[in-house]
Amino acid sequence: LLGNLRNHLREHGVVTALVAEGKEEAGAKFRDYFAYSEPYSKVAPHRALALFRGRNEEILRLAIKLPEDIAAGDALVKPMNTCENRIAGRFAIADRGRKADAWLLQTARWAWSVKLAWQLETELFVALREVAEAEAIRVFAMNLNDLLLAAPAGNRVTLGLDPGLRTGVKVAVVDRTGKLVDTATVYPHVPKNDWEGALRVLGQLAQKHGVELISIGNGTASRETDKLAADLIKRHPELRLTKVVVSEAGASVYSASELASREFPQVDVSIRGAISIARRLQDPLAELVKIDPKSIGVGQYQHDVSQTRLARQLDAVVEDCVNAVGVDVNTASAPLLARIIGDLALRYRDRRYTIILLQSLMGAKPPAMSPYSVA
Repeated sequence: LLGNLRNHLREHGVVTALVAEGKEEAGAKFRDYFAYSEPYSKVAPHRALALFRGRNEEILRLAIKLPEDIAAGDALVKPMNTCENRIAGRFAIADRGRKADAWLLQTARWAWSVKLAWQLETELFVALREVAEAEAIRVFAMNLNDLLLAAPAGNRVTLGLDPGLRTGVKVAVVDRTGKLVDTATVYPHVPKNDWEGALRVLGQLAQKHGVELISIGNGTASRETDKLAADLIKRHPELRLTKVVVSEAGASVYSASELASREFPQVDVSIRGAISIARRLQDPLAELVKIDPKSIGVGQYQHDVSQTRLARQLDAVVEDCVNAVGVDVNTASAPLLARIIGDLALRYRDRRYTIILLQSLMGAKPPAMSPYSVA
């Protein structure tokens, strides 16, 4: 009986959402779901996660109802719905003119409304959340894979621009190997509006270091900064500059990370973001692997899904991408090398041993270090 009722509710039930009383203003971002209804079988994963977030924030009240109950509305006397009839039929309950028939039918209705409906609704919402989470994690992983495997610009001198308004546009120039060679901060936008001064500084940096590419972060003031780069290219055609807008997702996280502090101890945190933006144009994989995948932000509702499952899936994607592309173990960064063969390889290399072949690494015995083995 339970399986029969569950299947019927899954196939014919309607998910409804109503705004909690007095929460209209506080829950404005959930306005689309204040009076929402959709067949359970057609609820898209992203809408399901939005509904669950609204419920968790006590903005929305969710339920799964049968179409006939919705049609009956708030009527005082309602006909028995399909599930109530199935319960009555299972126990041969019907109105045969006996004194107890009305009470038995009421008992069947009570069994559904008080006991079974709530239980099955909970089960179906759990199942819906599992499907929605799995899809959200899959989409996040797919987007991350595409971002990591984006075509690198290669070993070309790059000028990174981290756009900003009041705080200015942070500038970093990295050489062909990604090494930082120069930095600056310009203020072309409001409130200073020093457009000409910014162009002068950028032009000098480009000429001094032989810049070939301009990498522009896609955050706040990105469009305005893109216009600045376009003006720079127009005024200096002899430099043959090319501009590209890149995702700056996770750049701020990297800037404040322990890794960035070790890599650039003397560089201001705000400038480190521009360095990351420049490098991720040269080699997206090598730069993005330094950032916690969850901080890259290429998925929806990432904070609403199981963080353990999400982290496991994203870490697998990063490792698959790194291993698919491969690295030069003599020059790779610590995070990149660790994704291939672990921390021991980096410690071995840092002791001034040159790693010629991967096979030599497998059996290497640096001083005071145990033999390396692949798990």
